[in-house]
Amino acid sequence: MTSSSPPGGEGRDRRRLFGIDLLHHPRYNKGTAFTEAERDALGLRGLLPPHVFSLEEQAARSLRNFKAKPSPLEQYIFLTALQDRNEVLFYRILVDHIAEMMPIIYTPTVGEACREFGHIFRRPRGLYVSATDRGRVRSLLRNWPEKKVSVIVVTDGERILGLGDLGALGMGIPIGKLSLYTACAGIAPSECLPVLIDVGTDTDALRNDPLYTGLVQRRVRGAAYRELLDEFVAAVEEVFPGALLQFEDFATENALELLDRYRHRLCTFNDDIQGTAAVTLAGLFSACRLTGAPFETQRILFYGAGAAATGIADLLTTALVRSGLSPAEARRRCWFFDSRGLVVASRSGLAPHKLRYAHEHPPADDLLSAVGTLRPTAMLGVSAQPQAFTQPVLAKLAESNPRPIVFALSNPTSKAECTAEQAYRWTGGRAIFASGSPSAAVEWEGIRFVPGQGNNAYIFPGLGLGLVVAGATRVSDGMFYAAAETLAGLVSEDSLRQGSVYPPLDSIRSVSANIAVAVARVAAAEGLATTILPDDLGRYVRSRMYEPTYQAFVPG
Repeated sequence: MTSSSPPGGEGRDRRRLFGIDLLHHPRYNKGTAFTEAERDALGLRGLLPPHVFSLEEQAARSLRNFKAKPSPLEQYIFLTALQDRNEVLFYRILVDHIAEMMPIIYTPTVGEACREFGHIFRRPRGLYVSATDRGRVRSLLRNWPEKKVSVIVVTDGERILGLGDLGALGMGIPIGKLSLYTACAGIAPSECLPVLIDVGTDTDALRNDPLYTGLVQRRVRGAAYRELLDEFVAAVEEVFPGALLQFEDFATENALELLDRYRHRLCTFNDDIQGTAAVTLAGLFSACRLTGAPFETQRILFYGAGAAATGIADLLTTALVRSGLSPAEARRRCWFFDSRGLVVASRSGLAPHKLRYAHEHPPADDLLSAVGTLRPTAMLGVSAQPQAFTQPVLAKLAESNPRPIVFALSNPTSKAECTAEQAYRWTGGRAIFASGSPSAAVEWEGIRFVPGQGNNAYIFPGLGLGLVVAGATRVSDGMFYAAAETLAGLVSEDSLRQGSVYPPLDSIRSVSANIAVAVARVAAAEGLATTILPDDLGRYVRSRMYEPTYQAFVPG
């Protein structure tokens, strides 16, 4: 959606706004950028200082104020306040400085912001659906002021990043994700809806906090939980038909069950499972260009066996089958290591999602032994267990690999399995490293490494844009494979030479546009598109991307 064509009923809303009410509406407020003619026509004369500023001048001032803040959390609060008063200016800064802003509006700062969400709460944003709203969820969704919603991100706050159960404080995650949908892929902010499903929290400290913003009760589980989610999904289908529904930061059991329950019913996916899988697969494709070893020869050891590990392993299996392996051979290339040790066939009590990756092998209780016996080519950390990749473990990995692949993907930074510096130092500078949170460049023996970030923002915004453009009715595994393949293909030789398996973040709008094209084409090929796509799909996709610029209220 281009900025020259306001979506939904915005044009009518804008014409009704006047005077101080206009200055208090974040979508249409231009602040000191209102022209002389607009100030006269809209009752703004005297309500603003007399100097008329351009959007670029406003952005420079805001950026200066942003950089003056003493901490990342204070910068997050500043950007939130800016979004609440001037949406165009907020997104202009994000788009123009995405590499600098992404660690603030999302990982890793969003984790701290969620923990403090009740304490820094200033203005409601998004929609809260609580366990007490059973039977009236449809009416809640109809309270949302926008009638055209293209993308919904929903969480129940039980597994926020690697921080655990934050309950209603998890609303910061859908808000941050949708900001990236707009900044990275140009989904108009008016078409984005953040939702928090509040069924309580099992975190005692939150229930005892007088400033906690959610239901002060333990989590609703079992049939009552499923019935609330069923009612919510049915309400989405009725009130916002055709909208993409993205599940985010649900606990492993619920994440896997809900994905299986709804994925064949409407256009939906789980980013922790499928988005993480696609960005990891892209990183492995790129890493193979550095190692020179064919993708189908990789042996991957997952440290962690939750939803993220399962999603990655499932997509890797798909990719390995495409490379010529049988499904059984492909699965045997993926090994899980969880809190009880190596996941092997002889172990009892394995959760269903682990069974297909439980292979015949002697047990191994510690990670060092598992690395020594399996001799993996790649080790992927998705455990939220900090510093699990110790010096002996990484040194052992490097013994059998000229270029060991080490992806420490757990978020936030405090939960990472190792740092970039540790990975390079403990493998003699031979590691191919990527992390879930941003990592600074590392100098090692005169070599400068620029580690890549396995950030889901490389995948989900472009995926969402492609789904919206195609009017897709479902989200298929083929779309995630296409997104991963496209992302890997955009990594330049210069990036690879400096150790990065992903493109620079400042190119992410172009990356998202390319992924959107690939996803839309898969939707059409699989019979899942409801839109007839034009021949020049790349140009069409870019024409649909929201650009944060001010609109004229009066001619001239």
